Amino acid sequence: MLRRRICFTAGHRTGNNQPPVDLAVPERYIKKILNARVYNVATETPLEALGLLSERLANRVLLKREDLQPCFSFKLRGAYNKISGLSESEAKRGVIAASAGNHAQGVALSADRFGIKALVVMPRTTPEIKVDAVRRWGAKTLLHGDAYDEAETRALALARQRGMTYIHPYDDAEVIAGQGTIAMEILRQHSGALDAVFVPVGGGGLVAGIAAYIKTLRPEVKIIGVEPEDAASLHLALRRGRRARLDHVGIFTDGVAVRQVGKEPFRLARKLVDEVVLASVDEICAAIKDIYEDTRSIAEPAGALAVAGLKNYVQRQGIRNQVLIAINSGANVNFDRLRHVAERAELGERREAVFAVTIPERPGSFRAFCRALGKRQVTEFNYRYGDNHAANIFVGVETGGAAESQALFAQLAQKGYELVDLSDNDAAKLHVRYMVGGHTSDIATSDIAEELLYRFEFPERPGALLNFLDRMKADWNISLFHYRNHGAAFGRVLCGMQVPKDKRGEFQAFLEALGYNYRKETDNPAYRMFLG
Repeated sequence: MLRRRICFTAGHRTGNNQPPVDLAVPERYIKKILNARVYNVATETPLEALGLLSERLANRVLLKREDLQPCFSFKLRGAYNKISGLSESEAKRGVIAASAGNHAQGVALSADRFGIKALVVMPRTTPEIKVDAVRRWGAKTLLHGDAYDEAETRALALARQRGMTYIHPYDDAEVIAGQGTIAMEILRQHSGALDAVFVPVGGGGLVAGIAAYIKTLRPEVKIIGVEPEDAASLHLALRRGRRARLDHVGIFTDGVAVRQVGKEPFRLARKLVDEVVLASVDEICAAIKDIYEDTRSIAEPAGALAVAGLKNYVQRQGIRNQVLIAINSGANVNFDRLRHVAERAELGERREAVFAVTIPERPGSFRAFCRALGKRQVTEFNYRYGDNHAANIFVGVETGGAAESQALFAQLAQKGYELVDLSDNDAAKLHVRYMVGGHTSDIATSDIAEELLYRFEFPERPGALLNFLDRMKADWNISLFHYRNHGAAFGRVLCGMQVPKDKRGEFQAFLEALGYNYRKETDNPAYRMFLG
């Protein structure tokens, strides 16, 4: 099923009595960008045509290759520009930063070039490849907290205690100007027709710098921010007209996993950014594959985010023959995460349909269902005998896209099959597909009647599971548990717990105090059909 695309169009583009753009705002940044000192460390990265993707989308798609920077990310531009402007006394006291990885590398590299001591506070969940890279550039690292916000709080406290200069990853005019040099290169490299530039958004420094430059010189070009569906802080801020803090952020796209957009980036974005579009994890995985097929390079999830947003925008608007640029912001991804990317890419492209179907439990029914599928390539088939009446099968099938998936579902329904589309069901894709076979029909109903099912994100660090178990009440029994490593900073866990109804209030308090992201899945159809 096609999902409804979510976007927000900034007020100044909708004609809704918003004040006109104050051109003095971006013009102040033009001077900063033109004078930014980034090219002692940064390279002018190529603007590369994506031929295969362009053909598929019927638009000309260009990719700005910031993944080719010395630390495989655009972040060194802003970090170097900020550090290069420090006074002699500030430089002697050293610099400190908080980062989930890419900004950390930019700070470490820049500090090394100036011979300045650097300390970077990173979440304990930061991918090892990023921690090691920071240390190789000579900076000291301190692993603290499970998320960026905790690391930032610790870094700011240390900056005050030690008198070090805090290098903010995005909420700083000099950092924004450094990132804005990307826009300067884009307009120099591409002087012809240009319809839109798609920019990944975390804290907002990159989109603010690019928008300030391009909107001043080429105001007709649309600047479109792209955020993950589970970390959409700018989208929420624009919708509300003020910055807002997200309760939770997803961890797959760790390079943009920020709970609140920066103050200065938001001030610029609300005047200059035309839209913010959102992308799902599956769509980001599909975009990583798109970039690989055209360039034979591997983007990190945040690096492929802009391509995912560009594809969504093209589909929603139905545009053709336009020139569209996407920023590949980085390539710092743990190799073991690629397993998860490969699993989800086909779903993101809608080239695989995952669904549950009920068939009669009688001889020949399984063969009849396979015939109903026709000659389609089956990617997954999970089945176990349940009872004498009906069987539930977990099926994956290759398709040519969403339309073909819907046609298949209609065809099966006409033949009398009851099915549930699970292509957008994260619990089914992350857990249930690997657990088909353990069904509560084998257990006395009274023994399992009070089972609650929740999906958690556990920090990938020693003690996370023990912390979970220690906080549980002694009379809450774990009746189901599934964990599978996806090479991410957090482990995905599906857990069933038997909690008496009179203890549900205590259980909710336990969930809130735990501090882990969670989602209730007790009513999930995949659970009901295969595990419940």
